[in-house]
Amino acid sequence: MRDPDGGHHAVALLLARHWRATYDYAVICLAGPGSSAAMVATAAFRQVLRRLTGGAVGGALRPQLLAAARETVRQWAADEAACVVLPELRRPGGGRALRAVRSVTPEKRQLAERAFRALPAAFQCLLWHTEVEAEPITIPAGLLALDTETAAGALRQAREQFRAGCVRAHRELAPTGECRFHNRLLDVPMRRGGALLPDVRRHLRECAHCRSAAEQLAHFDDALDVLLAESVLGWGARRYLDSRPTRGDSATASAAGGRPGWSGRSGAPGLPGRSGVPGSVSPGRHRGGSAGRDSLSRRHRKAVVLGVGLTSLVLLATVLVAKGWTDDGAVRAPRTPWGAPAAESVRPSAAGEPAGAAPTVPRTRRETVRFVPGRPVRVNR
Repeated sequence: MRDPDGGHHAVALLLARHWRATYDYAVICLAGPGSSAAMVATAAFRQVLRRLTGGAVGGALRPQLLAAARETVRQWAADEAACVVLPELRRPGGGRALRAVRSVTPEKRQLAERAFRALPAAFQCLLWHTEVEAEPITIPAGLLALDTETAAGALRQAREQFRAGCVRAHRELAPTGECRFHNRLLDVPMRRGGALLPDVRRHLRECAHCRSAAEQLAHFDDALDVLLAESVLGWGARRYLDSRPTRGDSATASAAGGRPGWSGRSGAPGLPGRSGVPGSVSPGRHRGGSAGRDSLSRRHRKAVVLGVGLTSLVLLATVLVAKGWTDDGAVRAPRTPWGAPAAESVRPSAAGEPAGAAPTVPRTRRETVRFVPGRPVRVNR
């Protein structure tokens, strides 16, 4: 971007990649679309790109642009002259309400906000685009010039460092020594999905700081997107999540895979249920057309039928092999799989049977049957 010859090409690529998301969030902050939202998005791009060309490093680009759009609306709404020119800044659900809030980031998300800011820019990019934007790993991998396998490994490290940053922020901002003492006692059981100790549960009932930390850590299992959006954006985070065009596809895949987490539980270990808590999964996370659900249902039924059929086949083969000796001492070859040549049962011959039949075998001797599809059955003594 500092290259006078190729800078315009870089700006064009950034606009093509991030303009729509910035405009969508400007619409949320203004509580309505229109030319004002386009002006807010333009001002946000100008502000962030000016910082980048000046050499500033502020983390992933998409969160920077969205935060710049929010702050632009907030500043314009506080300017009476700007409100005269753009009366939509005075909408109760938009600029006026954004101007009145004391802090755009909720107090219950301060630990996550601090932890996200401390992450390297590459980790921020991976987390934001895969969790909040619900894009495939190939998108942030391309933005970071990484191959898919390397990006997937870095994403796992990013999630781990983000959680460790939240735990560290809880310890650093702890108001009392007792809170610092319960730091690891709070993190380890929740990470393993176990129950909290009685002393920890008792402390959570009395301490708002630790209770907020436990609520934020509970999001790492199945609502990390909500935690990230609320900690970085704050204002209109849920509406921004619902506006992402790729979230419907990811919700269908998540429903098919049944990702384990907190959604199926009544709450975190030792914590009240999470119904109605801002960490619960948003409705936009589970959207999908009826055609997609019907296709998913058909695939599920086929998988169940195939699994039952294979299980029955394995059980039948096991029983037949175990019953190789019949009640009258006959040795029978196990049933062959589908498509293999069928073999006739082999029975110990009695005296006077035609030549070529299997010889009489004393029943006191242990015999084994070696069966190879397409070949005669051989009896080994």
